[in-house]
Amino acid sequence: MYVLRPDLSEDQVNEATRKYQEMLANLGATSIQNKIWGRRRLAYEIQRFQDGIYVLIHYQGDGSQIAPVERAMRLSEEVIRYITLKLDEEKPEAEDSEPVAVEA
Repeated sequence: MYVLRPDLSEDQVNEATRKYQEMLANLGATSIQNKIWGRRRLAYEIQRFQDGIYVLIHYQGDGSQIAPVERAMRLSEEVIRYITLKLDEEKPEAEDSEPVAVEA
C-alpha cells in the first residue's frame, strides 16, 4: 500500500500507479492487482498534508521486487508514505467444527 500526495490530478495518479505496476511486472511479479481507494484523511499530518490518495496493490513474487520498488517510492515526490506486507497463503478452514472421533 502506498499513499500519494492529495494535490495530484487524476492523470498523475493513474500514471504513478501504472509506473509501479509496470515496474513490478518487469521485476517478475505476477497477478498484479491495483485498487485506488481514493482520497482519504490521514491519521496524522505527513509533509504538511492532512489527506492522501490511497492505493492498494496486490502481487505475487519471490521477494526480490520489494527493494527496487520501495527505493523508487522513497525517491518519488508523489509518494508520501508506503508499506509492504507479506501475506501468508490462505489456509482452508474446516467445514465442520464438530470433533472427529479417532480410533486408536
